Amino acid sequence: MKSLNLPAYAFQTRQEGDHHEILDEIRRKWLVLTPEEWVRQHVLMYLVHDRGYPASLMEVEKGLQVGKTAKRADIVISSTQGKPIMIVECKAPEIKLNQEVMDQAGRYNITLKVPFLLISNGLQHFCCALQKGTWSFLDEIPTWNVLNPS
Repeated sequence: MKSLNLPAYAFQTRQEGDHHEILDEIRRKWLVLTPEEWVRQHVLMYLVHDRGYPASLMEVEKGLQVGKTAKRADIVISSTQGKPIMIVECKAPEIKLNQEVMDQAGRYNITLKVPFLLISNGLQHFCCALQKGTWSFLDEIPTWNVLNPS
């Protein structure tokens, strides 16, 4: 798999028939190792191991309704009070992060109403925060203590 602009982690992988699989430590199940899954697993581990996010407060491929359409957010992170506070949308490294990708996360936010959005293709990462009714891009992905102050 392609090297990403995230730390390297010791993932468990295996060959299963004609495809590779990776162990999703959050969901505790084996998944087909696609380029997007490679990014999602790196982002999950980065948030847990490098930014201090509790794995127990992450939902991967969370189902939600956007209007009358069923959708799945790649990652939804909740506060210690159980309220969703961040949506993470992951794309394969070859997918450019553009307004269309940000709009996708924004559509999910119609339902979830979170104050933080993060999009990543593993090479670039954009995080923004809702501040006084306006979305602002952040210089870095916030640590858990900034995202969920005690």
